[in-house]
Parts: sequence; structure tokens; C-alpha cells
Amino acid sequence: MLRSRLSLLALTTTLALAGCSGGASTPEADSKDTQSSSAAAAESDPQSGAKTESSLDDPADADPADFKDEAADIVGDFSDDELAGSLIIGTWEGSDTQTPVDMVKQNHLGGVIVMGYNLSENPTKDQVTDLTKKISGARTKGQPVSIGVDQEGGPVSRLSSAALPFPPLMGLAATDDSDLITDATTVQGQNLTDLGFTIDFAPDSDVTVGPKDKAINVRSGGTNHEDVAGVVADAVEGYRSGGVASSAKHFPGHGRLGVDSHESLPVSEKSIEEMEDSDLLPFKSAVKAGVPMVMMGHIGLPDAKTTPATLNEKAYSALRETLDYDGVITTDALNMKAVPQNLNGGETVKALAAGADIALMPPDSGAAQKAIVKAMGDGTLEKKDVVEKSERVVATQLATAEAQKSVQAGDSDAKDPKKVLTKVADKSLTVLKGECSFAGTDSISIVGGSDKEKAALKEAAEAEGLTVGSGGTSVSLSPSTSAEVA
Repeated sequence: MLRSRLSLLALTTTLALAGCSGGASTPEADSKDTQSSSAAAAESDPQSGAKTESSLDDPADADPADFKDEAADIVGDFSDDELAGSLIIGTWEGSDTQTPVDMVKQNHLGGVIVMGYNLSENPTKDQVTDLTKKISGARTKGQPVSIGVDQEGGPVSRLSSAALPFPPLMGLAATDDSDLITDATTVQGQNLTDLGFTIDFAPDSDVTVGPKDKAINVRSGGTNHEDVAGVVADAVEGYRSGGVASSAKHFPGHGRLGVDSHESLPVSEKSIEEMEDSDLLPFKSAVKAGVPMVMMGHIGLPDAKTTPATLNEKAYSALRETLDYDGVITTDALNMKAVPQNLNGGETVKALAAGADIALMPPDSGAAQKAIVKAMGDGTLEKKDVVEKSERVVATQLATAEAQKSVQAGDSDAKDPKKVLTKVADKSLTVLKGECSFAGTDSISIVGGSDKEKAALKEAAEAEGLTVGSGGTSVSLSPSTSAEVA
């Protein structure tokens, strides 16, 4: 079974403390917050306008193909500056909320991504929704503004206290429950929709090699490519039902490389063709499940060891042909060290010329936009190709906006996040070695972790009838501290 082959940290220590299985305390979140898919939520969303009704019976029915004509009309009215900007999802430093608004307006950006450093230390839901409302209202033409986030769960969770606590994909995979995985990502998608996000750059579709894989590890669904393919498809279906556009990443597969592309360029020993029956399977399953975006990774290939796949035309062609994929392709963040820097927008032009539709997080969004305009003028980029890319992006944005109307109007089957995530915690608890042979305990001490994490565990443990103090079984909330069973 899948869960017997997976390694992950226990998602809820209260389960282990009560024995090898049992009832978990509920996640620290108000289910009403996530189920606020209501007229009030729709009214607060500038992208939905006054209309709260949706033509969809299910948010998952939103298909970019149904919005091609509308997208073509919108893009047909773009100036060259607007056309260039529509292919960029920008980033900014600091927590000033006006900066992203100005970026979108001045450079006509297709959107921005919100990172943890753009928020306060413990952001509230209201603070995040205030930010996303301002950003979504920045464009005046028909193209919706994409607001993205890396909210995979576990170690990659940018929204901290503002969003539901969510496990990494390996935690979902450990449940060995296809329907539950879909329910969980539906809950996450609905939560992000309520917070004003339109894109979640998830699920991670890499196949990990385990502890030696420092870059991906628990972000992956596991070590078996067929198992991971199933988990990724389940997750994509959930995100579609939750209203957010998901993005399978990092094509053609980062989990076996052992080098973090944030720091340098990892190089695959296998060609994309050689990965077709292994690392590519999760991406194939994502496409079959209707994923609207695929992220190209910063990965060198055997015939191009110094060129990241994000700038490699052969990699984009292989993605299109091998996956039979006609959706949006985004780069990984172009400000990462695996990509040549200080090109004054040149990295963005190279990525688009190679085959990308979206340039994600170029070092300088303004310079990137100007470089695209210049490249259209000198023939480095054919304008008709740029128009085609923009139409593909805008059609996906329009489909996402329609899906979110359905979520906000309450047309979708809203899941109770507490019940779903508690079930995930219960079913994902995994014994890594040997057998679970120790009895439950009635007292614990907590080591490691932040004050907030300690307080949350203390509250949950006491709700289960445990005494929290300095004795008994110790519970570690940090990989750097050890725990002992009394």
C-alpha cells in the first residue's frame, strides 16, 4: 500500500499521544471562514463585479476552451505594452500594499504572486483579503488580475496564520484515500478563493528520492511514480472544485536531482524521453485531470547541461508533445539562482521565445515588460506568438473567475474543513519503522516550535484530556529537537 512506503512527520501529535490511532482534535480554523462562499464574499471581490450568479453547476466545469473567443476579443484591444505585461506575474519586496497595485497598473501585469515576506509575521484573514482586493481592482480592462501564491502545505505555506493549516502532499498521500485527497484540496482551494487568490502553484508533481532530496522531499506525494501520479490527479480535481487554478510542477521532474534550483542549476542524468514512463507520469495524470497550468522547472538536461529547461525550447516542445498539452505553461521563478541574472529583462524574453506563456517573478517586472515590447519590435519575439500566449493566459483567467463565482455563490458542494482535515490527520498518521507498540499517555511536555505552535498543541492536547507540563512523553515541534516516549 502507498502509505506503508511513505515517510512523513506525524501531522497531528495528539493522535499519536492517544495511541496508534484515535480521534484527533480539530484544526485551528473556523469552518465558517472557509465556507463563507456567499453573496458577501462575492460582493467583496472586484473581479466578480455585481454579478454573483454563475453559469456553472460545478466550479470544476470551468474550461478555458469555453473562453477562447472572449479572450481573443480582450487581447485584440491590447496595446503592445499591455500585451507584454499580460504575460508577467510579478513579485515585490516588503509588505507595502500599494506597491503591487502600482506594478500592475504601470506595467499592465497579468498578475502578481504573494510571498510570505509580503505579509506581516502573523497575518489575519482580513489583512490578506484587503491586499488581494486592492490588487484585483488594479486592472481596468477585461483581463482579470491573477493573484498567485505558493500554498502547497507543510513547509511551503506562504500565508501562515491567515489560511487553514494544511499538510504537505506527502501527508495527503499517506491517507491512501483518493476521495479524501480531493476533498482536502477542495477545502484548500475554497479557502484560497475566499482569501482572494486565483492561482495556487501546486501540487508538486515531482517524485522524490526521500531524505536525500533536500529541495522537494515531503512536498512530493512519494517515491513511486505511479502512486504519485494518482495523488497528483486527485489533488488537481480538488483544486478545480475549490475554484483556484492549480499548476503541476516542476516539469520534467525535480525530485531525483538532489540540488536546490534556488541556489544553483540541477542537471538531470536522464533526458525527457527517458523519463516518460517514470517522472513524467504525474504530469501526464495532472493534464488528464484538467490541470490548467504546468510549471517548467529550472533543470538542466543531458544535451543542455548549462541551460535551465525554463530557457530551453526543446523542453517546452517535449512538454507540449509528450503530454499532449495545450494549456498554460509558466516558468518557475525567474529570480532564482539557477537562471542567469542581471539580464535586464532578457531572461523573460528568452523564456517566452523558448515556449513559456507566463514569466513568473522576473527580477524586474518593469524591465521584463519593456524587454518584451522591444523583442516584438526587433523580431526576437513574433507578435502573433505573443498574442497566442496572451489569449491562452486570459482564457484561463476568465475560466478561473467563472469558477470562483460558482464557489462564492455557494453553487459548489462546500466541505467542512474541520472534518476533512481532521480525517486527513487521522488517516495520514504513519509508523515509519517497526510497529506501533506503545500505549497512549496521559501527560506530555512540549519541546521546540514557536510559542504559537506550542500554545496550539497545548490547547489541542488538553482538549483530549492530556496533562501538559514538564513530565511524561515529550513532543517535538521542530526537527532540531528530539522527543522521548515516557
